[in-house]
Amino acid sequence: MKYSRPESLEAAAQALYQEPGLTRILAGGTDVLVQLKSEVVEPDLLVDLKHLAGMREVVEEAGGYRVGAGVPGAVMGEHEGIKSLWPGVVEAVELIGSTQVQGRATMVGNLCNGSPAADSVPAMIAANATARVQGPDGAREVPVADIPTGPGKTSLSKGEFVSSIFLPSRPERASDAYLRFIPRTEMDIAVSSAAVSLVLDAEGRCTMARVAVGAVAPTVLLVEDAGAALVGSKLDASALAAMTAAVEAACSPINDKRGTIEFRTKTAGVLARRAALIAYARAGDRT
Repeated sequence: MKYSRPESLEAAAQALYQEPGLTRILAGGTDVLVQLKSEVVEPDLLVDLKHLAGMREVVEEAGGYRVGAGVPGAVMGEHEGIKSLWPGVVEAVELIGSTQVQGRATMVGNLCNGSPAADSVPAMIAANATARVQGPDGAREVPVADIPTGPGKTSLSKGEFVSSIFLPSRPERASDAYLRFIPRTEMDIAVSSAAVSLVLDAEGRCTMARVAVGAVAPTVLLVEDAGAALVGSKLDASALAAMTAAVEAACSPINDKRGTIEFRTKTAGVLARRAALIAYARAGDRT
């Protein structure tokens, strides 16, 4: 195995593109290092990005925040700006692994694993976050929702990698929330999950809502009908019922030892309803 420590993002992309064999990227390393030690994968080239400028930085940008691909969950959990603007994203990222893992695990790694049960991905999609994708032909901005294409698969081409995530600005009366169901009390993979981001007007009516659910389809789903069901309401019973029905209708999970189709579908709707109410209460407090 060859080890590369390039001097720039551009050089890293070229190294990945020019390598004919199997490649892996080292940023957080919580998956790659385990895979290497257990010999699950034997890459021909390992490209280390941790030292590059911006990789481990959180930078204010256009009223929002750009989070480098190497920023661990532990850092995000202590960043007052992100916690205030996007508390749902932070609470999702903080669910990735144990306390020790939080010191290395990143939401970019969580995204690029392509898992439909990834905790941070529904929250990022609800937040309308974008990924900066670096490749051999330069950088481009891609909606986070367009990165995963199936279990363990992404839309990234040869030589491409995500260098940062942008969490956009938002008005005062706006917030988000993330919830998941797991069989254990902690450190488990979601059986189903839901994230809701919404904006309120001065009277407390919802003017915009995005609802995303995880672990109930081959990729995390943005359920547009669920968000539309909340718009114009103060999240009354009828609006929440319509949102829940839209979520359940969008689900297409599998049966496995961790949950049945019926159970995953039902819990996704319940979690979306609860997350919507939490986001609504948080948005009302942001005045």
